[in-house]
Amino acid sequence: MAYDWISFTTDYGIDDGFVGVCEGVIARIAAGARVIHVSHTVPPQDVRRGAAVLAQTVPYLPPAVHLAVVDPGVGTDRRGVVLVAADGVLVGPDNGLLTAAADALGGVRAAHELVEPAYRLSTVSATFHGRDLFAPAAAHLAAGVPAERLGPAVDPATLVRLPEPETVVEAGKLSTEIRYIDTFGNIQLAATGADLQASGAALGATAHANLNGRSAKATVGRTFADTSRDGLVVYVDSGERVALAVNGGSAASEFGGKVGDPVLLLFAR
Repeated sequence: MAYDWISFTTDYGIDDGFVGVCEGVIARIAAGARVIHVSHTVPPQDVRRGAAVLAQTVPYLPPAVHLAVVDPGVGTDRRGVVLVAADGVLVGPDNGLLTAAADALGGVRAAHELVEPAYRLSTVSATFHGRDLFAPAAAHLAAGVPAERLGPAVDPATLVRLPEPETVVEAGKLSTEIRYIDTFGNIQLAATGADLQASGAALGATAHANLNGRSAKATVGRTFADTSRDGLVVYVDSGERVALAVNGGSAASEFGGKVGDPVLLLFAR
């Protein structure tokens, strides 16, 4: 089937021409396709961050080909793939970037390796597969080329998956880790809203957040203003994950930390 939309997510930044040239390649192949720019400021080579951005975004987009490139292994023997999910198609490197988003779109129904020369540029740079391999593949898919024509089938069980973060839920206690830090400095955790509820934490309860060698008092709230100005709030964010935020400030600046760091939340009972 053809797609009217291509979503585009990268770590290319906006200072160079990398994004524009990829969009130009798309336009030359699928002139009618419209591009939704999800983000091009994923931290360089941060596959986990890119995967989280993509997985949280795709459920809210129209049916599309989802093109994503965060690719520290470009030019190596890592595969380029197209994943056919229940509610969309994803194109990019097989490095864990795509699989969580495919799950969010109903799961991988089929996968193919991008090896067919007819659906890439005539010359493929060893360092710019976004332009020469992935953007052309996405454009051809949007134009209606079936995924199986782009290359041989790949067993979905062999696709690279990022390690699943572990969350331990106990009465009055959540042990989890940092999953994502957004532009505002809000710290999203791997724990879900259901985990927070299972811990027995109630709205308005006092919490103690321990991360990066620091401990701070927080309020369990629904939104940022449920604590005082510059106060710390524990809440469930728009991605249905537990998060830490400073009302009017930045939790990331307050605590530091990075994706994967452990976090312990203790709730007063």
